[in-house]
Amino acid sequence: MAHEHTGSEETAVAVATERLPDDVDVARGLTADQVAARIASGQTNDVPDRASRSVKDIIRGNVFTRINAILTVLLVIVLATGSIIDGMFGLLIIANSGIGIIQEIRAKRTLDALAIVSQAKPMVRRDGVAVAMAPKDVVLDDIIELGSGDQIVVDGEVVSSAALEVDESLLTGEADPVHKASGQQVLSGSFVAAGSGAYRATKVGGDAYAAKLAEEASKFTLVHSELRSGIDKILKFITYLMIPAGALIIFNQLFTIGLPIRPALNGMVAALVPMVPEGLVLMTSIAFAVGVIRLGKRQCLVQELPAIEGLARVDVVCADKTGTLTENGMRLSEVDVAPGGSGESAVKSALSAMAASDPRPNASVLAIRESLSDDPGWGEATAVAPFSSAKKWSGQSYGSNGNWVLGAPDVLLDPDSEMARKAEEVGSSGLRVLMLGSSDLPVDDADAPGTITPEALVVLEQKVRPDAQETLEYFASQKVAVKVISGDNAVSVGAVAGSLGLEGGDRPIDARELPSDQEKLADTLDGATTFGRVRPDQKREMVAALQSRGHTVAMTGDGVNDVLALKDADIGVSMGSGSPATRAVAQIVLLDNKFATLPYVVAEGRRVIGNIERVSNLFLTKTVYSVVLAFLIGITGVLSQVFDFEPLPYPFLPRHVTIAAWFTIGIPAFILSLAPNNERARTGFVSRVMRLALPSGLIIGITTFISYVLAYQGPDQTETQEIQAGTSALITLIMIAVWVLAVVARPYVWWKLVLIGGSVAGYLILFALPFTREFFKLDPSNVAATTLAITLGAIGVVLVELSWWISARLHGEKRKMFATPDDLPGEHHHAHSE
Repeated sequence: MAHEHTGSEETAVAVATERLPDDVDVARGLTADQVAARIASGQTNDVPDRASRSVKDIIRGNVFTRINAILTVLLVIVLATGSIIDGMFGLLIIANSGIGIIQEIRAKRTLDALAIVSQAKPMVRRDGVAVAMAPKDVVLDDIIELGSGDQIVVDGEVVSSAALEVDESLLTGEADPVHKASGQQVLSGSFVAAGSGAYRATKVGGDAYAAKLAEEASKFTLVHSELRSGIDKILKFITYLMIPAGALIIFNQLFTIGLPIRPALNGMVAALVPMVPEGLVLMTSIAFAVGVIRLGKRQCLVQELPAIEGLARVDVVCADKTGTLTENGMRLSEVDVAPGGSGESAVKSALSAMAASDPRPNASVLAIRESLSDDPGWGEATAVAPFSSAKKWSGQSYGSNGNWVLGAPDVLLDPDSEMARKAEEVGSSGLRVLMLGSSDLPVDDADAPGTITPEALVVLEQKVRPDAQETLEYFASQKVAVKVISGDNAVSVGAVAGSLGLEGGDRPIDARELPSDQEKLADTLDGATTFGRVRPDQKREMVAALQSRGHTVAMTGDGVNDVLALKDADIGVSMGSGSPATRAVAQIVLLDNKFATLPYVVAEGRRVIGNIERVSNLFLTKTVYSVVLAFLIGITGVLSQVFDFEPLPYPFLPRHVTIAAWFTIGIPAFILSLAPNNERARTGFVSRVMRLALPSGLIIGITTFISYVLAYQGPDQTETQEIQAGTSALITLIMIAVWVLAVVARPYVWWKLVLIGGSVAGYLILFALPFTREFFKLDPSNVAATTLAITLGAIGVVLVELSWWISARLHGEKRKMFATPDDLPGEHHHAHSE
């Protein structure tokens, strides 16, 4: 039902009504006929709801890629020669595009469905009733009610105001809330910091101030991640390398060796195709999309896909107490009436009146309302001071029945008083304590709250979430620091944190004593974990101080006071039941309001990024050895003209490079990209991947070249001898490439050993069966050449292992051969284990 207006609101309405269209009734809102007329004339708030790309954009983005363009050109060249079998790599174009499209559309549907659940739903007056509806259903001239934490979804003009304060920081960068009186303008994208009121929608849809900003900010942003930009840099570099490599190979094949056009082009394509890490972009897309879907099933909305990558790097989680470590709901435990005050009857009447007349009660006021439901009959408040996290109190004046304030005891009381000491003692047990007092000034007076007479301590019970301790233990095991940052009394916050076993939780710090200097604040944050009486601007400063020390910070919150910190944190995490403002700025929304979901989210981020880095080693090793081999063959051809020796043709057919990738990269990479992985991601993706890929690729390329040179019988060799020489080089390449897979898969668990064993078995079958030998043109029957190839392969394996251990020692990395229990993800907190 529509909320009743106070006397002050009615005055405000009267002032603003002069500006209204003749057919708009502020108290009742638009009628159904008026709404229908506005919809018919297009005066609706029809703007895109979500960030995800359209199906058309998804298809275009997955088909028209750099990799697909390269592979298509090479496929056309091969098909022009008439060798359809050698064009098998063309299937990668279909696989790259098809799987990417399917997974991204699935992710889009998950995102869009969850976004509808989590979006802000304004209270709109229609036919005298206030109804929650989707922002897109708002029409011009709708009367929209406002309460603390509500997001302003369209531009409008205030028609009623009860101490209404609007935070426009997301639009202007100005942190201080702005008081909004009747007749003043409010802009979409801002939110209510305190007070209540209503406004008329004056600009809807694309005309609204924040519509274009919101559309731009919410665009699909996957490509802006460090991971994707790193892969893109690698692809550009490879594209530049392919031009001289292709020119060298074709020159060598046509003019030096004098091959016919068909085998010459086949040789060039066989050299260039493996340079393209075609599966890397595919695996990255799949890993991100699967991550979004898996988190969606846990009622976790990822509003920006790069947030998955950011989560993998989080090393500090800043968590609020209320709604995060404790449940949102509260229960009134006790009203401890102060001696010398107005007495128990007056106290309970005041609490009942304040709770009954609050149009948008918070959890504390709701608990009071549920326990003290008897209306004392004081009527409407003559003055209202809404609660704000900055001043820590709220108040209402009732004329002859007095001026009453309700707030934090350590803010409203003399710290040396007996009542203040009692409040701290009760709060130290983890209970929430508020102080009810009577004042000598109306609560809307400029000098309010004035002189306060303590009337009672209001004690509320907060239930600790049953999964909070397990969640904190998970973060400790993953070396993720947890900082509890709350606006509540520091002693009370410390009691809750201490009861959950948080290290340092029993030594809380009152934020009023924190230094303002960022360097000193960072020092304090390094040594403490629990903070109480934190103002909204301090939360923001604390996030900045942690970031100044190189930390990647995730901030969780559900209240308006958390918005600025959520916006500045590397990853903002909002509870689904939180204010619309917090949901709007957070990258991740926990729709089920469970803090215990966060470990799954962090684990999913680590799994995605860690696995992409792991499989990148495989793809880029192939790229490096393909480049090395192509240049060695090409340069040999050029040198043969100078020093008068026989040039070498390219050793492989396109079908050879296809099967070389099957069991060393393709299938293993797909499995590894979806496997468990709880290693925290770090910056420097490209340089770290190339530390393994570059030496491994060089070793494979050089040893494969030597194997081919020694097996090559000269330009007069028979076709059988030509196949045997190519087979010899392929054996050397596959042996070392399988070992690179074995290195990348470490530390070993049983399924990884099965994966490596399966890869070896796959190649043994290919080389053993007559049909596959004939189909793929393999001939290992030359004992001398095959023995030489195996020997060179063994030497290459030793060199790869040596380079791996040297790199690990130089960069101080711990490389284990077999996984220990500490390396394995916990059963409860990882989505893959279920």
